[in-house]
Amino acid sequence: MLSMKRKLEIAVISDLHLATYACKAKNITQYLKSINPGILVLNGDIIDSWRFSRNYFPKSHLKVVRQLIRMMEKGIQIYYITGNHDEFLRRFNQTQTGNLKIVNQLILDQVGGKTWIFHGDVFDNIIHRAKWLAKIGAAGYGFISALNKVINAFLWIFGKKEIILYRSIKERFLKDSDHLSGFENMVAERAGMLGYKTVICGHTHTPGDKKVNVNNRDVRYLNCGDWVEHFTAAEYENGQWNLFRFSEEDKEEAEETDIPDNKSIYKSLINELAFPNLNIIN
Repeated sequence: MLSMKRKLEIAVISDLHLATYACKAKNITQYLKSINPGILVLNGDIIDSWRFSRNYFPKSHLKVVRQLIRMMEKGIQIYYITGNHDEFLRRFNQTQTGNLKIVNQLILDQVGGKTWIFHGDVFDNIIHRAKWLAKIGAAGYGFISALNKVINAFLWIFGKKEIILYRSIKERFLKDSDHLSGFENMVAERAGMLGYKTVICGHTHTPGDKKVNVNNRDVRYLNCGDWVEHFTAAEYENGQWNLFRFSEEDKEEAEETDIPDNKSIYKSLINELAFPNLNIIN
């Protein structure tokens, strides 16, 4: 286990896609264990309701949920910003239970200007004009992820490094596409029009950090990436936003002693969700 936690004011992660083969849950758990933020922002597509199945929610995915509960117990404020894959939660916008709050967006007043954080699907034309096409793409993503799991199992047997098949395919076919830059500029321009200094999205699964000039003033666009391909997060400390990349050296197995048992989880859920202001179970 990592020996020291990095103290941060804010950490932003998105696109975990729990409950799918694509999710790299062990990496997520290890990252969460390595940080001690005042605020943790889950920026959409955390649980993948498009491909959710009662038959697939493995122990490693449950450990992510358990770690989030532990963080709330320690006083860390968690904002769950809804995305397109967990859009069923949008009906609960502004719902708060203890240290967990569900929102559609988050606006932070910081040194140097305001930061606007939201998932980003609202600026994706495919989602709005042809949602069925986006869902077909998600199904294809799921098939490739399952195939990738089999391939990596064989690579492991022969002592080879694992690959991320979907990322390789996407980089090959979308290398010359202007769709991504169009999305980035559209988001940054809208942020500038609303008076924000920084805007942070997820959704595209492509980490990014760039400045866009809007009406003679710079707007910083950050994309916190994802945890199925790139393993990145946006982090704020000492008045600065940075894009953090999870490295190979960080991939240590989490110790079981840091994971609460089922009885502890049940007690925590009762105290946190049912009676947020009363600690009725000792």
